[in-house]
Formats: sequence, C-alpha cells, structure tokens
Amino acid sequence: MDMVKTEWDRVKVRLRDEVGDAAYRSWLRPITLHGVNGGDVKLALPTRFMRDWVATHYAERIRTLWGAENPEVRTVEIVVGATRATAAPAPKAAEVPTPSQVAAPARPAPVPCAPMPTAQAEADDLGAPLDPRFTFKNFVVGKPNEFAYAAANRVADAEVVSFNPLFLYGGVGLGKTHLMHAIAHQIRERSPGRTVLYLSAEKFMYRFIRALRHQDTMSFKEQFRSVDVLMIDDVQFIAGKDATQEEFFHTFNALVDQGRQIVISADKSPSDLEGIEERLRSRMACGLVADIHATTYELRLGILQSKAEQMGVIIPQKVMEFLAHKITSNVRELEGALNRVVAHSQLVGRAITLESTQEVLQDLLRASDRRITIEEIQKKVAEHFTIKLSEMSSARRSRQVARPRQIAMYLAKQLTSRSLPEIGRKFGGRDHTTVMHAVKKVEELKETDHNFAEDVELLRRMLQG
Repeated sequence: MDMVKTEWDRVKVRLRDEVGDAAYRSWLRPITLHGVNGGDVKLALPTRFMRDWVATHYAERIRTLWGAENPEVRTVEIVVGATRATAAPAPKAAEVPTPSQVAAPARPAPVPCAPMPTAQAEADDLGAPLDPRFTFKNFVVGKPNEFAYAAANRVADAEVVSFNPLFLYGGVGLGKTHLMHAIAHQIRERSPGRTVLYLSAEKFMYRFIRALRHQDTMSFKEQFRSVDVLMIDDVQFIAGKDATQEEFFHTFNALVDQGRQIVISADKSPSDLEGIEERLRSRMACGLVADIHATTYELRLGILQSKAEQMGVIIPQKVMEFLAHKITSNVRELEGALNRVVAHSQLVGRAITLESTQEVLQDLLRASDRRITIEEIQKKVAEHFTIKLSEMSSARRSRQVARPRQIAMYLAKQLTSRSLPEIGRKFGGRDHTTVMHAVKKVEELKETDHNFAEDVELLRRMLQG
C-alpha cells in the first residue's frame, strides 16, 4: 500500500504542474485514495458534483500518468465516498502471518479523517458570510418596505416562484442587504438541501478576474452555475465592467434556464442603472422589481423600539420619538445613533434622557439640521434666476424656465438623499427619467460652458454654507 501511495503522490505532483495551482486546489487536492485491487484504482471525492467534474475532465489524464508510474494500473475510477484510503488487497498465501504474529498484532496508527465538505460549505467558501442578526424576525416592516418584504418572504418560502429574478433596490441603509441575508437564512433553515450562494458584485468580479488570471474560467463557471439560489448584492458595482457583465449575463441565463432562483440588489432600478448593458438590464427587469422607499417617522420609531428590545435596554419614549424625528437619512445612521446613546449610558453610568441624548449626538444632530431640502433648493435657484417659485413645478418648457428647473433637479440629486422618483414628484409630478435627463444635461453643460459651471457651483456653496 505504501508503494501505491507513493505512486499517487508522484501523480499529484505531475497534475499540479500541468493544471496550475488554482485548478489543482479546486478539483484535485480533495481527491483521496479510496482503494486498489490489482490494476484497478479507486479515487474518492466528497461530492457528486466534484466527482462528475473530475471524471469528465481529469480521469483519463490521471490514468495515463499513473500508467507511466506503474504499467500494471489499467483503470482509474472516480467515486463519491469518505475521504480515506482502504486497505490493500489480501496478502498472498506465502505472506500469511504466523500464529505468534496473530496473537500480538501490531496496532496501526489511526488515520484522521477530514470532515467531508458539503455543497453548501463550498458555496460558503466562495461567497460572503451572512450576518446572524439579519433575519426576517428582526426586520421591521412598514409601508416603505412592505412590498419588498413580502416578495423576499415568498422567495424564501417557496422553492419555485413565478418571478425570477427578484430585484431589490433603494437608497443606502434602507434594508436591501438585511432582506437578502434573511432570504438566505430562511432557505437554509427550511430547505437544507438547497445550496445558497450570497456575495457582493465586487466579490463576483474579483473571483472572475482571478479565474481569468489563472486560466481557470471553467471552474469558475461550474461553481457559480451549480447553486440553487444565487444572490448578488450591489450589482451597480459592475457598471462599466464589460467582461464581468458578459460573464454575469451568461451565468444569469444558465441559472434561469435550469429553474434556479436569482436575487439581486442595487441602489437604482434596472432601467436607471447606467453603465450596464441593455440586454443585462432587460434580463434583471424581467422578474419582480421591488423598491424600498425612504423610511417614514412611524417606521423609524418601530425600528428603534425593535432595536431597544434586542439590546435589552429601556429607552424613554420621548428619546425614541426625538431620534425618529431627527435622524431621517437611513436605518444604519438611526441604529448607530441609538448604539451611541446606549453605550454612553452604560459606560458613564448615566440615565438616558432627552438632554443626555442631545449632548451625546450633538455632531450628528448638527449635520442633520444642516440637511438640505428640495424646497430650499427650488427657492434658492428660483431667486438666483429671478423666476417664480411656482415655475419649478409648472409645465412651461421655455429655456428661461427649463434650465433653472434642470439645475434645481441636479442639485437635488447631488445634495439630498432623495430618490429620482421622489425628486420628480417635487417638480410637478415629473417622471424619474426627466430628472435623469436634467442631471445628465447639467453635467454636460458644466463641461462646456464655464459661466454655467460657475453658476451651479455658486448655488451649491450658497446652499451648503
């Protein structure tokens, strides 16, 4: 048996030199010697998927290399089995031990068996870790996010849904990542046999580039196209990355064709994602697109109450109402403010009051007070160009009115956290595409018209000062 192991070690060295480190680590290093019977060798891999891949792509080469080491080796079979080496064939008659040897057999040293990796474990190594706090139970539902929450629940509960992909979009810190983690947690709990892969678009791109560098794209494709649920967070990151978009497009199609579920998140809807190919935007929009809107006062108050319960602390109602009124940008900032208030109370031994809260959060509250509104922008721009404030919402299209209106839309996009649809509604119920056109037009004019650029910059400073 020692000779067989030595031959296998030499074969592995040859294989590594031929296929490279990346492919060797992914597919060949997990192989173990399972058994030898004369000229027939059995090698084991921990999963059926890996067995099929190695049998298709490497089995014949392994047989050839082993045949060069030992001409008696006729076949190499790849099987799914425990990662251990079986005993050698029974000894011949001349090798039968004597009775004295039988009476006191040598005890072989135990061979430790490594735990057999599962398909989900492989996906976990490939993807990003899940936050245990981000579950459906800890997600506070309100009018701004109830549709996205219901859609996420449907994907998590049913193996087959009528919409694929689920596309979640909204501003920073509104709960997209929380919902994606919650979907993954619930699928793993209810359907342990399904493989879930969650990662950011940035990590998807990094792994693709690494596969290109190591000339191992086939392994990359198989890894991503063999999962049951693929979840890509912040897909806007691959804007302008043509090669990554091409690979993601084909991965997307392969999974949908197999009936596998895809969940995607972004900061904008598919139609608003700039730098993304039209065919990919069309594909991402063909399922269910769910918007997570900015939080309302009631939702922020509910989030604070839920967070306080999780932390096991009692927060005066007046303090929570104060925070819900003052911290309006996003949920992360809101939770961060509560964490600071609680930590200060616990560290200095001081009760949580409205006064202590204002003292601890004075820098955050000052920034919040300085936050610019769309109404302020409209008023300042109208004054600067000597037009009526009502013109910002009127249907007039003359350049005298349209250009200041476009500048106001541009500044609203740059200086507030409002979404494009929200900005459009503030300008007479205009469509979000009108706001996009205004932003693009102002950016173009700033590049070509020096006086125009100075006007826009002056208005920005006046609003921020």
